[in-house]
Amino acid sequence: QVQLVESGGGLVQAGGSLRLSCTASGRTSSMYARGWFRQAPGKERELVAAITWIGGSRYYADSVKGRFTISRDTAKNTVYLEMNSLKPEDTAVYYCAAGSVGGFRELSTYDTWGQGTQVTVSS
Repeated sequence: QVQLVESGGGLVQAGGSLRLSCTASGRTSSMYARGWFRQAPGKERELVAAITWIGGSRYYADSVKGRFTISRDTAKNTVYLEMNSLKPEDTAVYYCAAGSVGGFRELSTYDTWGQGTQVTVSS
């Protein structure tokens, strides 16, 4: 069984930066897709960024391109989301997720989730 633990959320002013971390433990060898999702109140969960564990292919939602960077540290079994130039509309609960079957850009691929971490951007 795989467990994902996120950290790094918090309160930041618009234009500021945060870095989220997600460390996996357990049987992670099959989890080739790692992603960061977010969900704001009253909105659907959306895929913000994703990365393949082998090869490091990346995907970004249009709303975060040029501002967010996803990366991985295979030795630490950790995925990061570096968020710069944060905007109030980035406010949401951010979830780390992992999946083993399907395309890494597809929500349906992800079947293992972290507990979520709150990111609040003040104007």
